[in-house]
Amino acid sequence: MSDADLTAILKRIHACLSHRDYAAATSLLTKAKLALLSLNALIPTPTTPQLVLALARETLELGALTSIRQQDPEGFTRYVQQLQPFYDLPLSRLPGAGGNKSKITGLYLLLLLSQGDYAGFHTLLEALEVSEDAGAFEEDVFIQYPVKLEQWLMEGSYDKVWGATKSERVPSEEYGVFSEVLIGTIRSEIASCSEKAYTSLPISNAKNLLFLDSEGSVIAFAETRGWVVRDGRIYFPLQQEQGAQTEKDILVASGTVIENAIGYARELETIV
Repeated sequence: MSDADLTAILKRIHACLSHRDYAAATSLLTKAKLALLSLNALIPTPTTPQLVLALARETLELGALTSIRQQDPEGFTRYVQQLQPFYDLPLSRLPGAGGNKSKITGLYLLLLLSQGDYAGFHTLLEALEVSEDAGAFEEDVFIQYPVKLEQWLMEGSYDKVWGATKSERVPSEEYGVFSEVLIGTIRSEIASCSEKAYTSLPISNAKNLLFLDSEGSVIAFAETRGWVVRDGRIYFPLQQEQGAQTEKDILVASGTVIENAIGYARELETIV
């Protein structure tokens, strides 16, 4: 199979993604990777022509984006690993123009963040800082998005994270997938803090505290945690067994994370 054949397949994959036909895109990706195999381009070599290198990178990037849209983080991770040898090539060998390195790398940073892999997150950031195109990443919206989210998470500023993950604020459609996973992780952490800090909470307060859209969503979430919903309040069995605490004790015991989240919830209440 020739590079012209591969180019034609890639055009069809782009069309499938634009129409959200991910099954067809996946099938075409298999053909594209077979084409790379016939061109001996699954892994870059010193003799691989620059055009073929660019086509190989495009193939793997399309695979990574397709995996995200199919909500397949494992598949996405495999594509990122396959892309790394191409991203490590000097710019003189494979220019960045036409590629999606910053987008794919930013998405991988966001995935690591949503999985709580802070060591992996910082290892990748350090590698970017010493890379040949490090300067470009400092102002890159795809890279800076997960960097800012991580900073806010470390501060316990969950309200800023919540605001940044709104669909109109994410850098691209694909970022919304992992942003939702990240919000789920945050919600679980706040829920764990609440269980340890409170005997009960009004449902309306819990809605804001947990960044949920409706009281019905709160009730559904409460059921997954084994909380008791009664008379417009949520009761935390753990604290009911251990005895009540005053609000002052709660904030001291819970630390800045839960305090920041509670503060934001109260601000929302005053606005509404």
